[in-house]
Formats: sequence, C-alpha cells, structure tokens
Amino acid sequence: MHLFPIVNVNGIEFDLSAIIAILVSCVITFIVARLAVRNLSVDKPSKMQNFMEWAVDFMHGTIASSMPVHKVRPYLALGMTLIMFIFISNLLGLPFMVVTDAHEPIKWLGIDQAYLDSHGGAAHIAWWKSPTADLAVTAGLAIIVFVLVHFLGLKLNRKHYLHHYFHPYPVFFPVNIIETIAKPLTLALRLYANIYAGEVLISTILMMGFAGIPFMIAWQGFSIFVGAIQAFLFTVLTMVYISQATVHDDDEHVEAAAKH
Repeated sequence: MHLFPIVNVNGIEFDLSAIIAILVSCVITFIVARLAVRNLSVDKPSKMQNFMEWAVDFMHGTIASSMPVHKVRPYLALGMTLIMFIFISNLLGLPFMVVTDAHEPIKWLGIDQAYLDSHGGAAHIAWWKSPTADLAVTAGLAIIVFVLVHFLGLKLNRKHYLHHYFHPYPVFFPVNIIETIAKPLTLALRLYANIYAGEVLISTILMMGFAGIPFMIAWQGFSIFVGAIQAFLFTVLTMVYISQATVHDDDEHVEAAAKH
C-alpha cells in the first residue's frame, strides 16, 4: 500500500503529491493556452489555434445553453480555465507513478519505526497522482465556485437572488438553504469519487503484472473519456449555478423576445 507524503504544519496537513500535481497542472494549462495563441493567423491558422478556437466555440455554446447569449462573454474565460485545468488534472495520474521506498524513519513525513515494522520494514511513498483524486483539491475548487456564485448573485442580482431563498413560499427557506449547501458538496464529491476510483482500479490492475496489460490499455482509454466528462460536468454545473444566481425572469423574457 502506498503512502502519500503528508506534512503537518501547525496541525494542518499538506499532501505534497497533490501540491506538486496542482503546480504541474497549472503549468501545463498555461503552456497549452500560450502555444495555442502564440502565432495567431487569420489566413493560415495552426492546428493548435484551430483546436483552441473550436474549444472556445464549444464552451461559448455550452455556457449559452444555461444563460442568455449576451451574458456569456464575461464567463467564457472562467469556463475555459476550469475545463482545461480539471481535464489536465484528471489525466495526470494515468501515464505513470512515482514511488520511492523508505527504509529509515522520516519524522517530517510521519514515518516512524513502528510504521516500518508493521509494513515489512519499508514505506512505499507515492509522489505522483491526479490532483483531483484528492478530496481536498476538489473541495477547494467547489468552495471557489460556491463563493463566486454567491458573490455574483449579490452583486448583479441582489433582490431576486435573496428572494429565491423564500421561493415559492417562505416555509421553503430551510429546504433552499439545504439545496444551496448541497451544490458544492456534490460538485466536490462527484469529481473526487470518479477520479479516485479510476486510480484505485489502475493500482489493482498493476498487481496483475503482464496479464493486466490489455485491461490497462482499455481502462486508460476509458479514463480519458471519464476525465473529459467530469471536467465538462463540473464546468457546466458551475455555469448553471452562476446563471441561477445572476439571471432572473426579466432577462429570460428579454432574451425570448429578441429571438422572436
């Protein structure tokens, strides 16, 4: 069983493998975005530019499905950042693992002699995983979305936003509060559970040795699909929550009138 390097600082635990993976995800996301817009051309766009333009159009259409088209532009960069970062994070743990063996106690990682004795004299430390396979990471993303949604709701649509807590009747206030709290919980748990389960299955297949190679190839392909779906769902639900907090019925009537 692998042990993740966790450092305790004043009672707060920091998973070094998750921190390293987050930094790598940020760097890869920035590099991909930068390469896509490095040499923009109208006449002879590069393959990366064509791909990024397709991704932006796709995200624009996705956001527009949850809110009026004229309100999409301010959230386009947020949607692109979320889907790219989460998709890349979901895939980081697929290609390989970085594991080191410790045969001596390492106090700053919480590995003592008792732990070594109970694990055959060695601790297997895993330094690499998908950051979204850590509940703390997905919870952090969900909390950011939670704060952003309520901030935008109070800033852009305060009257209707506060009123919806008492809709359709004031007696539903507790139910609406529970619904509000449940949104970030489901965002975090859905993403974490799917990616973590995938990595657990990969670890199980690796125990099969050479016999597990066909299963590993099949599961790697399926994991890419799952990673893309989970990144899409997280981003779409974020935009839906923003729309629910910032768009009220008057905006929908205006949008419908504009279409007709």
